[in-house]
Amino acid sequence: MSLQEFVTALDDLADDAKRAFDAASDPETLEEARVRFLGAKKGLLKTVQKRIGSVGKENMPTAGQRLNQVKSLIEETFQSTKDRLIDGGESDSDPTFDPTLPGAAPEIGHVHPITQTVSHLMEIMGRMGFEAAEGPEVEDPHHNFVALNIPEDHPARDPLDNFYLAVGENQSDRNVEGSRLLRSQTSTVQIRVMENSPPPIRVISLGRVYRPDAPDATHFPMFHQMEGLMVDKHVTMANLKTVLRIFATNYLGDDVEIRFRPSFFPFTEPSVEVDFLWDGTWVEFGGAGMVDPDVFRAVGYDPEEVSGFAFGLGVERLCMRRHGITDIRDLYSGDLRFLRQF
Repeated sequence: MSLQEFVTALDDLADDAKRAFDAASDPETLEEARVRFLGAKKGLLKTVQKRIGSVGKENMPTAGQRLNQVKSLIEETFQSTKDRLIDGGESDSDPTFDPTLPGAAPEIGHVHPITQTVSHLMEIMGRMGFEAAEGPEVEDPHHNFVALNIPEDHPARDPLDNFYLAVGENQSDRNVEGSRLLRSQTSTVQIRVMENSPPPIRVISLGRVYRPDAPDATHFPMFHQMEGLMVDKHVTMANLKTVLRIFATNYLGDDVEIRFRPSFFPFTEPSVEVDFLWDGTWVEFGGAGMVDPDVFRAVGYDPEEVSGFAFGLGVERLCMRRHGITDIRDLYSGDLRFLRQF
């Protein structure tokens, strides 16, 4: 094919494309014409382009230049027709719509402040070498009470202070083997970890716990705890206090004041309550202590060989302290106006 024949074929193609685009009366017909002339694989322009090699090497620059001109001309004609059909044809779009105005951003999910707090606590404890551990929320009395050295007649086992579940005939009774309840503390996780892992151990567990408390500003029937456990040789109360002080200053700030008060828990001895100073008032945010030797014996550890500490902190109370929230019920209200602040 000579150069002149190639150029003539391109000019004829441009004329045919213009007539086809001008004749299009709706977007569907226009799209058919576009595919016919500008289709990437079988379009007529593509077919003519494949013949450019026959014009000779010396004519290739001129042929290529003309090919680009015709391609641009056809594309401009197509776009002009498309604009005409959209602006002048029938359309369901709002005639007052201004495409130059910024669009409205779609609403996306928001990370709940409790979830934010859990992630932050895991990051802080992770820097101190604590690994995350998980356990079931539906527990058996052995892991929730017996292995934690809580005796049968202890008030913590009272049905009025727990959510016992009816999982079978006569099994809603807390004394029946096979009964189940919603865990009342994340201390159950430390038992499961020690049952399956030899010391040394350094773990934390963050999760939901359940107690039938009447909702008020500081209590809710479902809340979150962070349980910490460290077991090794020569672990002391000084280690426990150091870990909790480092944690408190990292989460609540260098100016936070905390104190330790002597207390009693069946699964730790000695035991302490940990408080922080909030708006001039000391507020409890968890209990802690050295793991009781009976707890070690329940999981097969030798209390003469190892020692350890455990602590349980209220996640909601930490979240409220950090963000200045005064009522725990706000965290579970579902009010987006409140949640969007965090």
